Amino acid sequence: MKKKLNYREKLLELAYIYNVKEIQEYVKNRKNLTTGQLELILKKNSIVIPKDFKTNFVKENFIKPIYKIKNSIYDFKENQIKNKNRFFRRTENFKYDTQRKIGSSLKSLWNNLGNIGLNFLNIIPTLGLTFYKFFANILTDLFNGIYNQQINPKSAKTVIIGFFLIVGATTLIISGINNFDDTQIIKKVEIKKPQIKQKKLDIKVKKEEEKFKAEVKKKEKELKLETRKKETKKPELKIKKNNVAEVILPDLNLKTETVLNLFKDVNYDLGQVRNNKLVKPIYFTQFPKDLDELQSSRLRKETFIKIVLPLIVAENEKILADRKKLKKISAKKFTTDGEKQWLRQKLLEYKVKKGNIEELIARIDIIPTSIALAQAAKESGWGTSRFALEGNAIFGQWTWSGQGIAPLQREGDKDHKILKFPILRASVKAYQNNLNTHRSYTKFREKRAGFRKKNKVISGLELTETLKNYAQTGSEYTKILNQIIKQNRLTDFEPVRLVNSVKQVELIS
Repeated sequence: MKKKLNYREKLLELAYIYNVKEIQEYVKNRKNLTTGQLELILKKNSIVIPKDFKTNFVKENFIKPIYKIKNSIYDFKENQIKNKNRFFRRTENFKYDTQRKIGSSLKSLWNNLGNIGLNFLNIIPTLGLTFYKFFANILTDLFNGIYNQQINPKSAKTVIIGFFLIVGATTLIISGINNFDDTQIIKKVEIKKPQIKQKKLDIKVKKEEEKFKAEVKKKEKELKLETRKKETKKPELKIKKNNVAEVILPDLNLKTETVLNLFKDVNYDLGQVRNNKLVKPIYFTQFPKDLDELQSSRLRKETFIKIVLPLIVAENEKILADRKKLKKISAKKFTTDGEKQWLRQKLLEYKVKKGNIEELIARIDIIPTSIALAQAAKESGWGTSRFALEGNAIFGQWTWSGQGIAPLQREGDKDHKILKFPILRASVKAYQNNLNTHRSYTKFREKRAGFRKKNKVISGLELTETLKNYAQTGSEYTKILNQIIKQNRLTDFEPVRLVNSVKQVELIS
């Protein structure tokens, strides 16, 4: 039996065939050459190495084991499928067997009940005959006895008259009782009818009074609205009473003067927000187009903060609610279908792979309000940039595929755009999702998670250094963010939360 040679031995055999003296001398001196050295010497002597040397080696050492593993995996899958099919067949057979047994038992029960019923019906005629014969014999014996005896005709007449008198008296008593009951029922019905009519009249009167009052109030409101419109040509506020409500301001191309008057009407003051740590849920869908026309830079900045702050706080509170729900679900041993669906949705939303719950918990967390306000101010020029006014782009996020606005000073070789949003809140949500998912801000998320583990307050000034990748200027960008936060005292807004119960206000054009 021929021995199988490895690749190195085949190269040595090839050297002996072609009488390569250099290799022979190395072998004589018992100096082991590597396969690479052997290949080099053979190539130097212009000896071609057959291809099957390498292919056989690769085939024996790599391809065959891979095929074996592949076949074993395939066999394992086939066995699993067979076991699964076997299990399903057994369950189906068990199901059909139980159904058949239950059906047969019910059928036998029904047959037995039918037989019992038939037997009972067969017994009834015989019982009837026995009763009939019994009473017939008694009556015949009775009449025979009466007939055989001599009865006094006078006494017989008195008995018959007495019988008919008793029957007549009983019928009269029963009919009198029935007539008395009917009269009582009629009286009751007649007494109740006028009461019902009176109630209906009262209800009609009340309804008419309520309608009249409502019409009077409506006319008074209309008069007030007309007088207000004549005095000041600005949008009026319609108040809807709810326990927890929001100020919703649709796209009306509001002017800055109208916005400032609105803030005054609802008593929205940043000083109170700083002291009470509460902000009213006033959600603007866009910035005023003439915000840059404000002469006072301080007033312009305050207006910008008043517009953006509730949006950031609202999204942060939504994230905290999701984080709380996630921790609650992850602590459970068994989860419902709805909870599983919610988890799948959040894993997709936060771009977490392989169902890593710890990574998801690290990503579902707030962006400090101070950082969000500072970046919004920097990227949107305090709400006056073209991207902020035309596309509600507060944070200057780039896009290469979505709807966007092309920068005017864009270099010729670049084709990026600034991402456009339908409303301001959508821009805030996209920004927070960007910081919570993109690989460029991994250090930001890690440092924030570290604060959580140590039960420390998440501070914006301690996290700004991790946002060097947000702009091309790097560390200079983070210095500007720190400067904006400190100069405008934005850390005061970090613990701010939404007011729990506020009257809902909608702006009517």
